[in-house]
Amino acid sequence: MEVTDGVDLYWIPLGAGAGGGLVRWSGRAYEAASAARARRPRRPLYHSALEIHVDGNSISVEVAPVWVTRGERGVVAEGAVGARVLGRSRLFRYEVRCWPGGTIPDLAAAVGGPVRVTQGPLRARRVVEAVRDAPALVWGRDELGAGDMWNSNSLVSWALVRAGVDVSGLRPPGDGRAPGWQAGLVAASTSSDR
Repeated sequence: MEVTDGVDLYWIPLGAGAGGGLVRWSGRAYEAASAARARRPRRPLYHSALEIHVDGNSISVEVAPVWVTRGERGVVAEGAVGARVLGRSRLFRYEVRCWPGGTIPDLAAAVGGPVRVTQGPLRARRVVEAVRDAPALVWGRDELGAGDMWNSNSLVSWALVRAGVDVSGLRPPGDGRAPGWQAGLVAASTSSDR
């Protein structure tokens, strides 16, 4: 089956896949605290990833801890986790992967399958360019005063907006939440080099 040029968004349950125990546990703790603070029920958490199809290539885009895997992964940026000073250690660093022919390990756990967010080669190329230019803000911090922390969802929303994709209708499945999404929107709207 031939895949047409465009960008597909995946909503993946936080901590899905092998080795997701720590992420799942910390996500549940975060959501429990957030729900208590907002006096609302707990909701499922999702992280987002992209597959970009352009010029006969498939490019996987995700954010992951540096220490998870070694070897070729299409790393285009790295950033600190928790605090800049902690980022001196590989244990507290994340990487942005924009990997032609790459894979997203937990893609099979995505809920609702791919969501085609834009069609055509021009916009798809612009998303790739945006990912490669994404800011490497501190993961888990709100350095922008957005009321939301920077994470993988931030990178995805930032890149889509910077590439001119309309994200107004994008939501995680069901009553799920995508912490960090708003931080990416704020970062994209405040970038001066648009």
